[in-house]
Amino acid sequence: MKTTISTDPVTTRRAFLGSAAALAACAIVPGRLLGAETPAPADAAPGKPNSVFNGVRIGCITYSYRGGAVNSAEETLKALVEDGLSEVELMGGPIQAYAGLSAPRGRRGGAAEPPAKPTDAQRQAQLAKCQALRKLYHDAGVNIHLHKLEFGPSDEDIDFNFEVAKALGCKGITTERSEAMAKKLAPFADRHKIWVAFHNHTNNFPAMDKTDPILAYGEYLGFNFDVGHYFAGTKGLSPLPVLEKYHDRILSLHLKDRTAEGGNLPWGQGKTPIKEVLQLMKKEKWTFPGDIELEYQIPDGSNAVVEVAKCLRYCREALA
Repeated sequence: MKTTISTDPVTTRRAFLGSAAALAACAIVPGRLLGAETPAPADAAPGKPNSVFNGVRIGCITYSYRGGAVNSAEETLKALVEDGLSEVELMGGPIQAYAGLSAPRGRRGGAAEPPAKPTDAQRQAQLAKCQALRKLYHDAGVNIHLHKLEFGPSDEDIDFNFEVAKALGCKGITTERSEAMAKKLAPFADRHKIWVAFHNHTNNFPAMDKTDPILAYGEYLGFNFDVGHYFAGTKGLSPLPVLEKYHDRILSLHLKDRTAEGGNLPWGQGKTPIKEVLQLMKKEKWTFPGDIELEYQIPDGSNAVVEVAKCLRYCREALA
């Protein structure tokens, strides 16, 4: 059966986005306030993983499982459930593998030619797979609160990334901190009402002496605040004032234990005030998740799944 696809770019784009929006109609679309969260599936699912401790949502960025046998969306879900996690920031790899997404066009290092531009029908099929991925995780008791799928270069690529977020039920998309990207992505985030959360490293964290300039570009721009990188990058400053200043624009935290000199250590051996961060989240009833990011060297005889479980136990004990 031959399918006829409109060649008019405006008509095609409108038709695709309209049908994509319909496909994602049951996805979680966030309100303006970050406090208006949809409860994690585990809240009402006896026997499923539950990593919400005294109101504080603990999750994991799936980068934590890198370098081992955990690669596919199914393997990642198995690791999360085994660790008892009901919240996740899902990296692009499992999404791409499950939904049949290629790397963003123009971003394939060393490739002779970029992949062909997907047709509208292919995009629809990919979004349907993202919906199925959301259901797979939800049925297992795991909420995908953020995804980290790289933004492509074109407006169409960027729009599609936001549609993926809707299909997965995400509140936002994480990306590396960049004022240029904030300016570029703000109109898309505002239109889709999906947040972009900028992740800091040791040398580019949120400003404390003024309002951070990234936030001025749009209402749906915020932070994926890495407390360990902040602690190391500032040579030991507490991240608590950053949370107090920007809590209404924080989408999630990355939790790790570092020294003021920069080393990553097993939790409890460094100096990052993880317990104090978690206790402040509990006290203030902030609902953004704190995501474990495993970056210390895995001990001989152990593996990432075992070490993430240790980090989760640390959080549970800190919040008891």
